[in-house]
Amino acid sequence: MPIVAVGTDIASVSRLRGVYERHPKRFLERHFTPEEIAYCLAKADPMLSLAARFAAKEAFQKCWPEHHGWREVWVEMEGPRPALGFAPRIAERMRRGGWRAHVSLAHEHEHATAVVVLEAL
Repeated sequence: MPIVAVGTDIASVSRLRGVYERHPKRFLERHFTPEEIAYCLAKADPMLSLAARFAAKEAFQKCWPEHHGWREVWVEMEGPRPALGFAPRIAERMRRGGWRAHVSLAHEHEHATAVVVLEAL
């Protein structure tokens, strides 16, 4: 299957932690879906998972031909593996284009990173 695009991003955990500490509700509600928030807040250090999801949204934007909102792309778990979910307009464009997205996340105490590969089926 041919690769259409690859996007990558790295997020500073401390920078995002600072934004979260100043405006927790606004930061969460602006950037993440309720499901993402619930998943991340259940972790010992929610900011690691939030930063990885933030990076995934940025990495997908680098693959996508038009702007999308923060909550139009999200990370959901398929068992132990992350997967991307999409708002209807993006999902429909993915379907019409015959595309599938793959995501990989990683984090450590200072940084979180994500790679997205957009594949043609």
